[in-house]
Amino acid sequence: MRRGTGEYILRVAEAKRYEAMRGKVRIPERVMEAIGVDPGDVIEITGRRTTVAIVWPAFKEDEGDDIIRMDGIIRKNAGVSIGERVIVRRADAKPAVLVKFAPGTTSIDISRSESSLRAVRRKLLDYPLMEGDLVPLQLLGAPALLYVAYTKPSGPVIITEETKLVILERSPTLARLPKVTYEDIGGMKNVIDKIRELVELPLKHPELFRRLGIEPPKGILLIGPPGCGKTLLAKAVATESDAYFIAVNGPEIMSKFYGESEQRLREIFEEARKHSPSIIFIDEIDAIAPKRDEVVGEVERRVVAQLLTLMDGLEGRGDVIVIGATNRPHAVDPALRRPGRFDREIEILLPDKQGRLEILQIHTRNAPLSSDVNLRKIAEITHGYTGADLAALVKEAAMSALRRILPKIDLDREGIPAGILEELKITMSDFLRALREVSPSGLREVLVEVPEVRWGDIGGLEEVKQQLREAVEWPLKRPDSY
Repeated sequence: MRRGTGEYILRVAEAKRYEAMRGKVRIPERVMEAIGVDPGDVIEITGRRTTVAIVWPAFKEDEGDDIIRMDGIIRKNAGVSIGERVIVRRADAKPAVLVKFAPGTTSIDISRSESSLRAVRRKLLDYPLMEGDLVPLQLLGAPALLYVAYTKPSGPVIITEETKLVILERSPTLARLPKVTYEDIGGMKNVIDKIRELVELPLKHPELFRRLGIEPPKGILLIGPPGCGKTLLAKAVATESDAYFIAVNGPEIMSKFYGESEQRLREIFEEARKHSPSIIFIDEIDAIAPKRDEVVGEVERRVVAQLLTLMDGLEGRGDVIVIGATNRPHAVDPALRRPGRFDREIEILLPDKQGRLEILQIHTRNAPLSSDVNLRKIAEITHGYTGADLAALVKEAAMSALRRILPKIDLDREGIPAGILEELKITMSDFLRALREVSPSGLREVLVEVPEVRWGDIGGLEEVKQQLREAVEWPLKRPDSY
């Protein structure tokens, strides 16, 4: 929708998995013409706040829609969620003279040495940003987030070879930056759509439910095998809905001391109430809420009773949604699996071929892949692999590439020569070697025995053997005749 000269209003959509964390957005070509930009230019995106990104033409299937595809970091920078509207316009981005960053994640410690700053500058070369933005970075194989604390000049800037970079001390206000977005989850589009409807909508727009005169869902049970992405999904929902997130591992709540387990549960719900809107994620919920008629201990019975009381919200639960996860749904007490407690149950299956391809694209988007790597082929031959298995597969392939180049590295030297780093790439043979090391957890308990008994090994029963041949063997060996 045209808003004015050089401006356009677009609806936010999620980015393709393999394009996330690159600082770029995609909009229709007619919109690019309307606001006067070419592919590779920088545009301003205004939601609840303003940010910048590199613009590229929309995919063919999106050309008829007024949408802008952007990843979770850009959505956070613009202060919007999927489905909301933003204003786009051409940006006048100037070369940055000075940029001060504050580390935004605790998982990586960025050194302030000149060599580290050079590595950061090389990674962020030509990256557009503004003060207050979050910038994704891949360092030492680990994802990191940097917070843009100051830029000179102010407004939209682009990092160049001459830009001076400064890394500040970590800010305590950055403790709860987004770690996981929807673009970090592959093969779960239908599940994400369902959980957005059940979680994001009640937390962001409770007036819709008040208008309908109904209570929004307060509990969701995620059912799926280990490693399929249940925890990752809950974290992404919390990030995208700006909710306070509390993750609890079921067995950690249990205590041998009388009343301590129930006290821990009450404290968790109280913390969630204080920071609402919030999401409580209880992993392995079957460990703290087993069927009461099948347990012998009194502790489990008391914990289940306490959880039921808290789920019912006798004192008013506020904007708190509880997400439970289990791979043994039939072991969970049936009293929890009723409307008003865990209202909805969402089953997460093993990823199909397309899902496996998306997951592989996510885990390799920052990896140096050789031109012979065929991710589609790898997705075809990894039947039974969960998301965690595929992540392990990519890591093992990377280790295989490292082992191949290790003899060329002088470990006594302080730095690795740039030529060797450029040579370090993951090849298709590395993935094939990794496949022999990482087995699919979805098929570990499935054993197939190939029989070696022939018809000639069975004496007599000629009539029965002939009937079996006609009913089973012939349709398999001669399908064209049927």
